[in-house]
Amino acid sequence: MLFGADRPLRLESGRTLTDVPVVFERYGPPDPTGADTVFVCHALTGDAHVTRHRPDDAPGWWESMVGPGRPIDTDRFQVICANVLGGCSGTLGPAPLADRTTWVPFPQITVADMVAVHRELLRRLGVGRLHAVVGGSLGGMQALEWLLRHPQDARRYGLIATSAQLSTDNLAFNAIGRAAIRSDPRFRGGAYRAGEGPDAGLGIARMVGHLTYMSGESLQAKFDRDLAPVPRGAGTEADAARGPFSVERYLEHQADKLVARFDANSYLCLTNAMDLFDAFATPYEKVAGAEPDVHLFSFESDRLYGVEHSRHIMEQLDKVGVSCAHFHEETARGGHDAFLMDVDEYLAAVARWLAAPSHPNVPAPGSLSVQPRSSHDVDA
Repeated sequence: MLFGADRPLRLESGRTLTDVPVVFERYGPPDPTGADTVFVCHALTGDAHVTRHRPDDAPGWWESMVGPGRPIDTDRFQVICANVLGGCSGTLGPAPLADRTTWVPFPQITVADMVAVHRELLRRLGVGRLHAVVGGSLGGMQALEWLLRHPQDARRYGLIATSAQLSTDNLAFNAIGRAAIRSDPRFRGGAYRAGEGPDAGLGIARMVGHLTYMSGESLQAKFDRDLAPVPRGAGTEADAARGPFSVERYLEHQADKLVARFDANSYLCLTNAMDLFDAFATPYEKVAGAEPDVHLFSFESDRLYGVEHSRHIMEQLDKVGVSCAHFHEETARGGHDAFLMDVDEYLAAVARWLAAPSHPNVPAPGSLSVQPRSSHDVDA
């Protein structure tokens, strides 16, 4: 538990929380100083299990990036990843009713509140100044917030496929997902019991969100207009209620996967935090004095947080004298989810950056072309 009664967590909303459970996982060699520690911030539906602890362990959500011999090398670095505040994988969040008879709405949280919990966790663990803070998507927002408000906490900050402020298009997709959840009769204003939540609404939200994680080109290549196999015993008559195409079955599959492991109230809480995020709305001049080594990574096929989002971050940091290097990958077809895939040159660029001597004025590596080796389904 973090934030006892004598040291409560004061949220940006003004509310306070005490006795906050935080689930985290730690990998690699012990590092009490923090000099060889990388803190990984996870994306919207991620959790603390970033990679395997042992060969027989369940796969993590960022196996391409974290592990022995990978860019974030657990033979060299201690790696820490914690489930975010508002999540549903052990850290305090808007859990559904269980034994309680009265449901209390979870307070509104922000990306800054998530970072406050991360920092307190590290303080309690006795970890000093970090080698790096790295994250993609919502994880990149956390890394950016950390950079701007607490730049002395780490030597390097890696901002991957992320944004400083959601576009109107981004806001609109999140709005559709939340509307789907609220319109599910089982939502009950958020006061549903465990196992009795708005599965249909959450599934639709996932289908909409997943479309933004893939590129149109990757969807076309993967499915085209292929028909889905007809289930055994099903009739041959066309059914207007469900389309016959494989892409529809695929999105339904993605919906079922998320519903089985995620909570609808957490989805609402975290997407709202992403919508509210406006990194450069408050002063950030002190970041220049810390001379951080900042690297951004973006993907040409990313239609969620494309290259314009990274360029905006660079322009804003440049205003206060912070130089950034920017790796822009041009040919991987994976869309936003490419940051989770085995994209060779992108992974090599991250590895080079983490292994190089720390220096604030690193030349930008420029654009490199590469196709992903894997197109397996991943969750942003």
